[in-house]
Amino acid sequence: MRFSMAPLLIHSEAVPKEARDALKAASSAPPERRRAELERAARVLYRETELDCADARELVGLAPGENCH
Repeated sequence: MRFSMAPLLIHSEAVPKEARDALKAASSAPPERRRAELERAARVLYRETELDCADARELVGLAPGENCH
């Protein structure tokens, strides 16, 4: 089981609104849509913060190593 900070990030004002919205969507999405929303949140975190791609993916509960573009 992978640890995710996503539930905490949803409520953090330090997280870009678009990323929080994607995390909220992921938390209520059916299983087949959840990963896409988490991917979107990771891309926003990568693009709008100083996090590197692997860290952004790990924060939302995805495996590092895939692309954030």
